[in-house]
Amino acid sequence: MDKNSRIDYKPPFIKWLALSLQHLFSMFGSTVIVPILVGLNPSIALFTSGVGTLIHILITKKQIPAYMGSSFAFIVPMLALMKTTGVEGVAQGVISVGLVYLIISILVTFLGTDWIDKILPPIVVGPIVMIIGLSLAGSAANNAMMDKGNYSLVFFFIAILTLFLAILFNIKLKGLLGLIPILLAIIIGYIVSMFFGLVDFSKISSAPWFKLPAFDIIGINYNFNIHWGAIIAMAPIAFVTMTEHMGHLMVLDELTDNNFFKKPGLNRTLAGDGFSSIVSGLFGGPAMTSYGENIGVMAITKVYSVYVIMGAAILAILFSFCNKLNVIIMQMPLPVIGGISFLLFGTIASNGIKIMIDNKIDMNNKKNLMIASVVLVIGIGDLYFKVGNFQFTGVALASIIGIMMNLIIPKNV
Repeated sequence: MDKNSRIDYKPPFIKWLALSLQHLFSMFGSTVIVPILVGLNPSIALFTSGVGTLIHILITKKQIPAYMGSSFAFIVPMLALMKTTGVEGVAQGVISVGLVYLIISILVTFLGTDWIDKILPPIVVGPIVMIIGLSLAGSAANNAMMDKGNYSLVFFFIAILTLFLAILFNIKLKGLLGLIPILLAIIIGYIVSMFFGLVDFSKISSAPWFKLPAFDIIGINYNFNIHWGAIIAMAPIAFVTMTEHMGHLMVLDELTDNNFFKKPGLNRTLAGDGFSSIVSGLFGGPAMTSYGENIGVMAITKVYSVYVIMGAAILAILFSFCNKLNVIIMQMPLPVIGGISFLLFGTIASNGIKIMIDNKIDMNNKKNLMIASVVLVIGIGDLYFKVGNFQFTGVALASIIGIMMNLIIPKNV
C-alpha cells in the first residue's frame, strides 16, 4: 500500500492542514444543521464532534479513520423533547443512546454479532430508516413556506432556490467544492435571505469573535431530574444507527483493505461511538455517529490517515470557540433550512429504500409486507404510546414493534 494510504501516515504539516480542513468542510454543514433543526447550540455540536472523534480514535487504538458528527436519526425525538423537557431531556436521551452502545459492545465481546442480524434484519432497518426521513417532511415544508404562521412566497422562493442549488452543486461541482455542495447551497441561500431582511445583522455585529461555547452541563447549568420519557424515546433508535455504523465499517474495510470487525473489533468501535454520545450529552450536544461524508472524502483522496481525521477534530474544537460564527449559524433563515431539508431528509428516506433493494427483500412475502407496512404508517403517522410521563415517540414505537413482529411472525406465512 502507498504510504499516503496507510492509516498511520503522518503528512507534512501544510498538507496535513489542507487535508484536515477538507474533512472539516465536508462534515461542517451536516454537523451544524442538526442542532439548528432541533434548537441546540451549533458551537456545542462542533465541539462535541471534535472531542467525540478524538475519543473514538483513542478507544479504537488509532486504527480506524472515522469522524464522529451529529446524527440525523434522532432529530424527531429531539424535536419533541425540546418542546417538553428542553435541553435537559435531550441530554439524557443522548446519554442513554451512548449507554445502549456500550451495553451492546459488552454483549458483542462475549456473544459475537450473529444475534444482531436476527434482531435487525434489512426488512426492519429499511422501513425504520425511511420513517426517520419521511416523518420530518412536514417540518421541512413548514419551514419552506410559513412565515410566523402565514404563507410566504418569499420563503417558498428561497427554499426552492436553496434546494435546486444543492442539487446542481451535487451534480456539477468537482474537487474540493464537490465535497461541500450542501454547505455552498446554504451559504448562497443565506446571502439571498439577507436581501429580503430575514437576517438580524445587529445580533451578528454585536457578538464577540471568540467565546466559550454555551455548554449545557448536567448538574451545573440545570438541576438533574431523570426524564424517563426522554430515555425511552431515544434509546431504541440506537439499534438503528448501529446498522449504519456497521455499514460504514464495511466500506472502510473495503477502502483500506482491513478487517476492522476483527481488529480492533466491533466491540471497540461500538464503545467509541457510545462514549462519543455520552460526552456529547454531558455537554448538551446531539447524539454522535460516524460520518459517511468523511468516508467519501477518503474514497476520493485515497488518504486514510487517522492523523488527518484527528487534525479535523482539533480544528472543529477550535472553530467552536468562534462565537461570531455560532451567532451567524443561529441566524439561519427558516426557508434555507426548509429547502436543504427536502434533500437531506429525502436522502435519509431513500437510504432506507436502498437497504431493502440491496438486500433483495421480497415484498411478495407476507411477513415482509406486514412489517414494512406497519412500521411505515406508525412512524410517519407518529403514533405514540404514553402513560403518565412515559412516552414512546412514533419512530421509537415503530422500531420496537418492527423488531417484535420480525421475531414473532413465522418466516413463511
